[in-house]
Amino acid sequence: MINIDAIDFSQSGKSNHLATCDTCHWVNPYKQAQENVCQRCNAALQQRKPFAFQKTLALTLCSIIAFFPANLYPIMTILQFGKGQGDTILSGTLYMFQNGMIPIAAIVFIASFIFPLAKIIGLVYLLYSVKFRSGTSRKHRTHMYRYIEMFGPWSMLDVFVVAVLVSLVEIGNVLEVVAGPGATAFGIMVILSIFAAASFDSKMLWDGQGTDER
Repeated sequence: MINIDAIDFSQSGKSNHLATCDTCHWVNPYKQAQENVCQRCNAALQQRKPFAFQKTLALTLCSIIAFFPANLYPIMTILQFGKGQGDTILSGTLYMFQNGMIPIAAIVFIASFIFPLAKIIGLVYLLYSVKFRSGTSRKHRTHMYRYIEMFGPWSMLDVFVVAVLVSLVEIGNVLEVVAGPGATAFGIMVILSIFAAASFDSKMLWDGQGTDER
């Protein structure tokens, strides 16, 4: 059992020799140099995810690389009588805005451009704050990570739209929707960023020096 009176709440769980079970989220005492299991579900305990920083950094860099072709190449092409012009995410959003589809344009722009970009920037900042001192409190950075995890999958909206249109819109040689290379790059970027967020260990934000007052 955990002695509450012996816990220094100004320090991290690692400093207090505690570990949270990744399976049932039960807080357990943790002893170094021996095998530790959860007192409730008997799952193996570890205070930090192994190589979490390195994995998140690698996946984030790969998602940054995929971000450029995802936004520079056409995500889909609408062919009418065999002719058509490919649209990127931004050009498609602009087309919908100019044709009065402002709410849809806003949803696509936010979910397919703002969310992925904000997620990548947020992950880069969190990785930076783990290695270097940050002026933002650890509590606020933890909330930032939770938002990144929550809203990240919504970026798949464009991929779902393209998949539905490609499978449903085909009227002989009159009208056809063809997925572009940007859709593949976009899907890769979103999946990599989701894996990057999942591999990040938010408990690393509470290691070392920091402030919780701001």
